[in-house]
Amino acid sequence: MNEDNSSALKKNPFDQIIDVIEWAAAIFVGLVAANIFISVFLRKFFNTSIPDSYDFGRMFLGILIFWGIAATSYRGTHITVDLLWSISRPKVQRVIDIFATLVLLLVVSVQTIMLFDKVKGTYDDHVLTYDLNLPTWPFFAIAWLGDVCAVLLIAIRTFRLITQADQFESSAH
Repeated sequence: MNEDNSSALKKNPFDQIIDVIEWAAAIFVGLVAANIFISVFLRKFFNTSIPDSYDFGRMFLGILIFWGIAATSYRGTHITVDLLWSISRPKVQRVIDIFATLVLLLVVSVQTIMLFDKVKGTYDDHVLTYDLNLPTWPFFAIAWLGDVCAVLLIAIRTFRLITQADQFESSAH
């Protein structure tokens, strides 16, 4: 393997962080699907259910949503309205991209602060699941970590939009 190929295989730290976050989101998709499949299977064929499957399902779904926000926010694959952007010149498009990403960064940062209050409140109130009486705050904390990752990835996206627009645009779209 020559030096050019080995350097192409090495990823910078930002890209490694992004890959880990995207894999985490994929794992939570699998957990949600497994919970639903196993619950339905047990109910249909064995007339039983997983204790707290409803609580696990809603908490896994919440975790998935926040980790999904992290994954889609960086890639720019979330739902957008590009009417003005599509008719603008490239320099104006770049300004729109930077502005929109900064607004997204602000909104998700505030959301992260508010979600931390929810994690703390759930911990302080000793909220438990119905069947197994498990504390729910760890699930909320994992969802909050997804939101923290979203802030991190949006900050990386903003940095790359500002400093590496040409390289970033070709890899992100």
